[in-house]
Amino acid sequence: MRKIFFFAAGLLSMAAANAQVTFGNMQNQISRSKDGINVFDVQKDDKEFKGLSVDLGGAFAMQFQALNSFNDQQEGTYLLNGKQVTNYRLNNLENNFNLPEANMIIGAQLADGVRVNLDIYLSARHHQETWVKGGYLQIDKLDFIKKDFLADVMKYATIKIGYSENNYGDAHFRRTDNGNAMMNPFIEGNIMDSFQTDMAMEVYYNRNGWVSMLGVTNGKLNQSVAETSNNPSPTILAKFGYDKQIDKDLRVRLTGSYNHNANMSSNPWGSDRSGSRYFGVMSHGAYTYNGLAVANNFDPVSNKDTGRYQPGYKNYYTAFMFNPFVKYKGLEFFGTIEATTGGASATDRSQSKSVNQFVGDVVYRFGQTEQFYLGARYGTVTGELEQKDVDASINRVEASAGWFMTKNILAKLAYVNQNYKDFSQGSATSLNDNYGGHFNGLMFEAAISF
Repeated sequence: MRKIFFFAAGLLSMAAANAQVTFGNMQNQISRSKDGINVFDVQKDDKEFKGLSVDLGGAFAMQFQALNSFNDQQEGTYLLNGKQVTNYRLNNLENNFNLPEANMIIGAQLADGVRVNLDIYLSARHHQETWVKGGYLQIDKLDFIKKDFLADVMKYATIKIGYSENNYGDAHFRRTDNGNAMMNPFIEGNIMDSFQTDMAMEVYYNRNGWVSMLGVTNGKLNQSVAETSNNPSPTILAKFGYDKQIDKDLRVRLTGSYNHNANMSSNPWGSDRSGSRYFGVMSHGAYTYNGLAVANNFDPVSNKDTGRYQPGYKNYYTAFMFNPFVKYKGLEFFGTIEATTGGASATDRSQSKSVNQFVGDVVYRFGQTEQFYLGARYGTVTGELEQKDVDASINRVEASAGWFMTKNILAKLAYVNQNYKDFSQGSATSLNDNYGGHFNGLMFEAAISF
């Protein structure tokens, strides 16, 4: 972390020594404050290029958690179907603070219509040390080739190249990204929380309300040139939709997205390195089952996705996501319809399974600058959650209230209730914590972003 601070200090010194370097004169950048809410994909503006300029920002969030977990497993020591269970119970959770999260953003306007962005996680649930989320180049003009080169095309087009967050669906624009919690009116994201960073190239063309994007990644979260027997294939991404401000009060947006990898090494539902906001829910203490020792799985790092679900596809996956968004004055609705299929077996590619997700939230923003809001969200994940041909479901209800004290400071209070239905009681090696499971309670979050 010290190196990053020294780097920031060096940028400040460089600015003082060289009058040609400025701060904050960035083109086509989405605000990290309240002004960035409901801004999707990329945007174009008419800001004048004023030479090399540096952008330095940050985001911080902390939560107070008051959640409790329950299930239908019997606690203690007993016989279950002839198998000895010793000292089973879910972990007790106390009301206290979670690990605070922090992001740093460093960027630069390098040329007219060309900027670079570097995202850094200073503290995260899964990586508590400093590490790089990603860095990419965004190109909105091709004047570095020739003045006004393809200007009529680039008036509507944008190219992103580098290690960046995959643009699959619209839900990831309203999720919490580690320390950056300003865009999310709730505490957590979806139950199946799609987020992935790969080496990628995405090309956008947005014109007269029509939204389109085509992208390709190398399909790898952790980069390596080592030869393996299962080299991943590229991930293909596509998005198409319509987004229009009908009048001063009404905005309507509808997009459909496609995400496919034929030989995967990572997936969009298990690649988030910041982890869930619900620490320790549905985790168990150490116990013995049928003579086997089962370790305590509370650890917030190795078990970072508590409260979420990822389908665990093998070899390949195909996913479609549809996102309707309507805002009328202070009232807004956002939905997610996600249909996914993928490999059910690591060795037999003919074996597939399906998991679907449906989410809808309603948020009412009020006050002179819409600085207050009330929100409610319902989400459900259904399908072959544990194994092929056996259906189960997870349902979540969340209600929240928020106050933007300024454009850069947000306080949230939320209640969550999540239920697990039709999960099995156990396997040959352990009991299932989700059997008849549910957790509920309150959470408070304070967030700052600039």
